[in-house]
Amino acid sequence: MQSALYTNPVTLSGMRDWLLSLLRPGQPRAEQELLREIAFRRAMEDSMPTGMRTIAPDGRITYVNPAFCRIVGLPQESLVGAEPPYPYWPPEERRQLEVNLKRLLKGDLKQVNTQVNVMHSDGRRLICRMYTSPLRGPDGLQAGWMTSVTDITEPSRIRAELAQAQERFITVLQSLDAAVSVAPPAPEDELLFANEAYRKWFGDSLEIGHRLLSAAHRSPWADSREFFNAAVQRWFDVRSRSIQWVDGRLVQLVVATDITQRHIAEENQRLQYERLEQTSRLINMGEMASSLAHELNQPLTAISNYTMGAAARVRAAAHRGENLSCEELEGMLVKTARQAERAGQVIRRIRSFVKRSDPIRKFVDPSAIIADALGLAEIDAQSLGVSIEKSIAPNLPAIHVDPILIEQVLMNLLKNGMDSMKDSPEKELVLSVVTRDEQIVFAVRDHGKGMAPEVRDHIFDSFYTTKTEGMGMGLNICRSIIESHQGRLWFEDNPEGGCLFQFSLPLGAVADSDRSPVTEKTQ
Repeated sequence: MQSALYTNPVTLSGMRDWLLSLLRPGQPRAEQELLREIAFRRAMEDSMPTGMRTIAPDGRITYVNPAFCRIVGLPQESLVGAEPPYPYWPPEERRQLEVNLKRLLKGDLKQVNTQVNVMHSDGRRLICRMYTSPLRGPDGLQAGWMTSVTDITEPSRIRAELAQAQERFITVLQSLDAAVSVAPPAPEDELLFANEAYRKWFGDSLEIGHRLLSAAHRSPWADSREFFNAAVQRWFDVRSRSIQWVDGRLVQLVVATDITQRHIAEENQRLQYERLEQTSRLINMGEMASSLAHELNQPLTAISNYTMGAAARVRAAAHRGENLSCEELEGMLVKTARQAERAGQVIRRIRSFVKRSDPIRKFVDPSAIIADALGLAEIDAQSLGVSIEKSIAPNLPAIHVDPILIEQVLMNLLKNGMDSMKDSPEKELVLSVVTRDEQIVFAVRDHGKGMAPEVRDHIFDSFYTTKTEGMGMGLNICRSIIESHQGRLWFEDNPEGGCLFQFSLPLGAVADSDRSPVTEKTQ
């Protein structure tokens, strides 16, 4: 009877009848206990989320639980007694599934733990994990096969999406031009991750790459720092942040972007601007050459006259047989020396203005810069008939600048103002210097023709000029110089006619707010 039970389709009711037939008459309590046990086991099987299926040695399905029916979308009566091919086999995989089942029934496979596709009654394909093992009866003989079925469609989909997302993320990281590396803090010697760009520059080295880059960066993630890596002779823009690694450790993520070419371009641009600044100074001096010749001719002529006069007096005194008094000779020599000093000042100003030198910033008195610029500008002012009015605040605080470059800017603005008034009836140029909001502000106001509308948007462009003989670099260079000093250069219309050019420079200390300008006029 036992062998008959396990060689025929099995149902719970059949099992119950078989068990009851084994009971001896007169044992109602035992029957109740048995029925209670069967009901309990049936409740367990019905409550399981895992599908259960048994098949006989010939392949017929002998039992399915409700979970299995839900997975395949078919009722129990459509499954129990079904022979291969089973209704839940996908047609496209039927041939392979039949081969696998035959191997199982022949005994070639002792147990099967595999992932298979199952077809739901609505046509959907589900990914299921099936574990099949021998089903043995109370006598220990194999009566068929027991299979547990778990729907893993959603977990598989999530794993696949995660794997694809990870693959896309890794692909992006590997394609970046920036070096990305992850490593725990020292003294641990482990490079947890490095993309292709990192390996291209640093190989598998932790010390010359990640360690040096992370040591160079001490700011929050939002900030970056430029760092020169001497080991690979390249400049990097470095960003770093502490993150939690997959194993829970606190590690450091470093992203380093190669900016070597940008540094080279900036250095080339700096050198180009320096050459343009030198050219601008030479052009200014060339345009002022005639005025400078006139300015130098005056003291030289005076020197010649004084020395010739002194010589004539010496000869006249000798002709009369007299000795020339020391007081008379000393007066002429003093006047000669003054004129020589005047000529020397002009030459020194020209040499300091034209001399090629690297920018050197130092704390200087703005009054010295103003005096040197005016000393050169007044030469042109005299030849053009322009008067320069000065309104300079007293006791100006020192500023940290390159005095030659700032003098060049001021000289350029003064010269532009004078040039704009060549045909103007009112030839008065006003230079004012005041302190305002921790800034020192230089202003040059002319009474020329003013700025034409089509010129306003281009006056600071490179190679743009309204002068027939100009190169169009003056104001562009001036703005670059001022901005390199953390200042600003701008222009406005002069309400009285003409233009007002201004530039500001930061002060080293807070200026007094009650300083009032002192007006002085020179012709």
